[in-house]
Amino acid sequence: MKQNFDVKGGPQIGRDNLPKLRQVMAAQGLDGFYVPHEDEYQNEYLPDANERLAWVSGFTGSFGSAMILTDRAALFIDGRYTIQAADQTDPALFDRVAVPDPGPFGWLAAQDLADQSIGYDPALMTPNDVAQFAEAAQKAGANIVAVSENPIDQAWRDRPAQPLQPILPHDLKFAGQAADEKRAEIAAQLRADSADAVVITSPASIAWLFNIRGGDVACSPLPLARAILRSDGSATLLMDPAKESEGLRQHLGNQVTIADLTQLEPELAGLKGQTVSLDPALASAWFFQTLEAAGARILRQQDPVLLPKACKNAAELSGTAAAHRRDGAAVTKFLHWLDTEAQSGSFTEIDAALKLLDFRAVDTSMQDMSFETISGAGPNGALPHYRVSSASNLTLSPGTLYLVDSGGQYPDGTTDITRTVVIGPPSQDMKRHYTLVLKGHIALDRVRFPEGTTGTHLDTLARHALWQAGLDYDHGTGHGVGVYLGVHEGPQRIAKAWNATPLMPGMIVSNEPGYYREGAYGIRIENLQYVTPAEDIDGGDRPMLGFECLTFAPLARDLIEPGLLSPEERDWVDDYHQRVLSEIGPLVDGDVADWLARACLPL
Repeated sequence: MKQNFDVKGGPQIGRDNLPKLRQVMAAQGLDGFYVPHEDEYQNEYLPDANERLAWVSGFTGSFGSAMILTDRAALFIDGRYTIQAADQTDPALFDRVAVPDPGPFGWLAAQDLADQSIGYDPALMTPNDVAQFAEAAQKAGANIVAVSENPIDQAWRDRPAQPLQPILPHDLKFAGQAADEKRAEIAAQLRADSADAVVITSPASIAWLFNIRGGDVACSPLPLARAILRSDGSATLLMDPAKESEGLRQHLGNQVTIADLTQLEPELAGLKGQTVSLDPALASAWFFQTLEAAGARILRQQDPVLLPKACKNAAELSGTAAAHRRDGAAVTKFLHWLDTEAQSGSFTEIDAALKLLDFRAVDTSMQDMSFETISGAGPNGALPHYRVSSASNLTLSPGTLYLVDSGGQYPDGTTDITRTVVIGPPSQDMKRHYTLVLKGHIALDRVRFPEGTTGTHLDTLARHALWQAGLDYDHGTGHGVGVYLGVHEGPQRIAKAWNATPLMPGMIVSNEPGYYREGAYGIRIENLQYVTPAEDIDGGDRPMLGFECLTFAPLARDLIEPGLLSPEERDWVDDYHQRVLSEIGPLVDGDVADWLARACLPL
């Protein structure tokens, strides 16, 4: 368990590998090839063996794509990765193009590619993406070609092996519901939808459904596997046999058959004549093409595991709360360190990230980080998804803000917390901006809302105070979070963009408004909270939902401008800090306990 601060990519990688890819493309009769970042599993974090975009371009960001033509190439990135892409790719080889406008398909549509063949790997693209790709190619005068073997895989001679970490049972005391009960409920839904089976392609859905966890993907305990669940509750789990751990078959039970992942295509062919549920947002075009060729009837619908996985049961919520208390104690010790030793101005972003990891690692139940720590000092904190490297590493200097966004993976829960602190005395602008962000955070914590409300409906609350000051932030306000699963989980989300999934009891979401002054500093305050029925409101005539906080660690009192808070907001800060003392106080001692008491004094 460690964070790598040495970026593996770089311009020389593209210089070396782009000619190799073009040579294979020519042998396959291709004039171009589309390279998405996503792998066969649509993972957020990829095994080294699936980092195809990094192999061909040298760009190692977690979002992007490339279009490789015979005489030019383009890399498509969003604003998070502008600086990183400039450092890692050769401008003589790759044009850097903004996402979403025009993005890869808009760029392709504007090219003159009459009668050219542009290849794509159907295992890496959803059918919706393929449809947009085909439309764009048609506008450019080209045709698209589905390849049977990815030309990058052919050209990549020293490609790492696929991960083979064991697949382990996930304890019922953490899962809260037996796997056979979960399968029975999903099977009942299949019958209600007149479906004979569902092909589950998401590793997170498979992990939840079968109460198993793996280690194939960094920061997420996911098993790279596939599954077929039938309407009678029986299932086939397709995996590499080398991943089978002792006791796994007994854990899965007699209704679950383990099959070699190499048998996936024959297993799909066995669904001939049946109605098969498949999620077009998660499953690749290859699954649709293979099932259609086999003669199956495809029912396009959302993965039926997503919603029950998102609505945590009592055991999952209890476990998550326990994990957050332990994690909060580690973060509190770190915040004490930041407010004492780190005030010297002699520590760097990497020093701080490692110190935080050390505090967390004292808890031997911690399995991994839930994502790579965002440790941003001064201007680096103004990059919302900044990843510190040995090349970008800044010192936590007096007179600057330091933003740290981090989390841990524990068997009973997944954590994600952001705190912003000042090194030395803060400026008035720092205090004003921090307090405006805090006002948005408080609004989203306190809100009550009726059933049917989505995250999109609530997003404005977190931005209102910033908007009134002519300010905003360019990322979502909240994402779903799993329980010892992915730190980013759907289908719920709180963001400007429309999300059709109502917020439902048991759903965990982050509350993380921010403000970023380019070249100066970034501010973000993030807690996790879950949806729960709210207390009755006097005079109300319908039941309401609200949020219960999971994350407890002190806020930066020296960055709060009390005069900008309403009496109710000041009460919220004081009440929150009293809860921090109650939840975290018993878990720390000595100087940290004394510091925590001061940090939680009433405003």
